[in-house]
Amino acid sequence: MEVLNNLAFGFSHALTLQNLMFCALGCTVGTLVGLLPGLGPLATISLLLPLTYSIDTTGALIMLAGIYYGAQYGDSVSAITMKIPHASSIVACIDGYAMTLKGKTGLALFTAGFSSFIGGTVAIVVLAFLAPSLGEVAFLFGPADYCALMLVGFVCVSFVTTGSLLNGLAMCMVGVLLGSIGTDVNSGLARFTWDAPFLADGVGIVSIALGCFGIAEIAKNLDSREERSPFNGKIKLMPTWPEFKRIIPSALRGSVVGSILGILPGGGPVIAQFAAYALDKKVSKYKHEIGTGCIEGVAGQAAADEAAARTSFIPLMSIGIPENAVMALMMAAFIIKGIQPGPNMIAGHPELFWGLVASMWIGNCFLLVLNVPLVRYWLSVFKIPYNVLFPAILFFCCIGTYSINNNLDDVFITVAFGALGYLFMRLEMDPSPLMLGFILGPMLEENFRRSMLLSRGSFEVFINRPISGTLISLIAAFVLWQIFVFFRQRGRAKEMVVAPAAS
Repeated sequence: MEVLNNLAFGFSHALTLQNLMFCALGCTVGTLVGLLPGLGPLATISLLLPLTYSIDTTGALIMLAGIYYGAQYGDSVSAITMKIPHASSIVACIDGYAMTLKGKTGLALFTAGFSSFIGGTVAIVVLAFLAPSLGEVAFLFGPADYCALMLVGFVCVSFVTTGSLLNGLAMCMVGVLLGSIGTDVNSGLARFTWDAPFLADGVGIVSIALGCFGIAEIAKNLDSREERSPFNGKIKLMPTWPEFKRIIPSALRGSVVGSILGILPGGGPVIAQFAAYALDKKVSKYKHEIGTGCIEGVAGQAAADEAAARTSFIPLMSIGIPENAVMALMMAAFIIKGIQPGPNMIAGHPELFWGLVASMWIGNCFLLVLNVPLVRYWLSVFKIPYNVLFPAILFFCCIGTYSINNNLDDVFITVAFGALGYLFMRLEMDPSPLMLGFILGPMLEENFRRSMLLSRGSFEVFINRPISGTLISLIAAFVLWQIFVFFRQRGRAKEMVVAPAAS
């Protein structure tokens, strides 16, 4: 009852004409930012941050939040139609683009938009009911527990990869090595930089994502001498009832996964989409179709992506810890307005906290309208002939990459990864596990070091702690099960070969 009263209090602030306008503006800008390859919420929020000086505190933060979760909605459009993702829509390229190749662009876009709405709604409920206390859960996780959680993430490679498992593991290791480039945090020594100053801070995830997926796809389209992308501008949005029934379970599973991972520092939309995709590939009734252009492959990851984007506000607003770069920018916006995010924020500024929570549901409704019935108008940008469109896409990719650090070297790195991604495509090696290894590798290293320092070099810390011990036991059980399945399938294959020969 108290939560309902608080929500009613929040809606009284969010539904003012001024805040509604800022919410609509943020969602529209976010959708456009998500739609255009190369631009992301991080670059856009950083560019718009100075403009919020003259705006009311609640309105400014509602607008910036709308840009963030609006971009999570919109970025799946370019991933599905053009196979050009942002960091949080990498998984959408797998089945979403495969559906486009099958002529099911409209169904894929409806699935992504509707699943995002479900994910956002579930996450807002979690945020409203559990934010005051759920942030404390993060304090239960120690470095050893996070280390075990990262290992669970590596297990996801067997689900994420669309090729052979060996290729997937190899690509994952390449990602881990790429993630280790830069200056070592503890010793200050340069690793794999070859004395190049522009590698001192490592390689950015945007450069790798745009290069391996975006530029590589453009190169592939040009190489195949296609006059335009597989998307031809004709879409049929509404699914049939059987298709609609397939969307709901995956979207709900993704919502739960995204809501949980969004709360944990180190989680967030990028990891949530991989985890939700892996879960669907394991438990879905249509798991054997996932990877070939399946509704479940779009629904689960889209819901998880949106849910994680909303619940990632919990650690920021409840304990004052930003879990990713965008949340760090949001924290800067809070501080600029004279508000310190943390345990005292809800009690000290209830109108801001509950107004922001209420505006997220209003924004969710705005985004559903923008991304489902109106998505065909947004897609008109893709009706431009490909030989005109691809230079524009490359331009936005370069602008987006450059705007993050204002560094021209980042553009060259992106182009280099574009060439590498094109090579991967020619060798039929899926780059998705590379991204997973790149994201999880540095986190695993950092938490492993902390664990060993705190335990004074004893590996027992990973077994003695309840959370890490349980996670490692689950990993061991999973690996043993996979080995059992491998030998069982191998035995059946031999029986099938021997049986015809005997007959």
